[in-house]
Amino acid sequence: MVDESGGATGDGRAVRDTAAMIAGMAPELQPGRYVFCTTRDPDLANRAMAPALAFYREAEGVSLILPEAAARALGFDAALGMACITLTVQSSLEGIGLTAAVAEALTLAGIPCNMVAAYHHDHVFVPADMAGQALAVLRARAGAG
Repeated sequence: MVDESGGATGDGRAVRDTAAMIAGMAPELQPGRYVFCTTRDPDLANRAMAPALAFYREAEGVSLILPEAAARALGFDAALGMACITLTVQSSLEGIGLTAAVAEALTLAGIPCNMVAAYHHDHVFVPADMAGQALAVLRARAGAG
């Protein structure tokens, strides 16, 4: 359900108003490091599903987001460890502008990012060594409205 006004309802309903989503993004750094991986090997993909944070079937193979240790244990290249920042606002699937605002803020700061939109929250993956800077940028963007 979406609040008709588009703002936060306090009862778990999604926010769809752009300004409310940005101001309420409340980014939180998640523990651990993650690696984006891909494989065309169906057996390896099946073994990787259990520890995977997320996966997506693409024409080129199965893409996975794995905890760094699991990626290494499965034989994936884990050279680029990523941190996960969760935007704790429950944004509507019909909301417009949150992803763009986050990507723009990080772009202006020179921070690469990969966005993952899930049902309740959006998640921003950034190079682990830039996580603190990314968190500060996103908090500042939320404060700017």
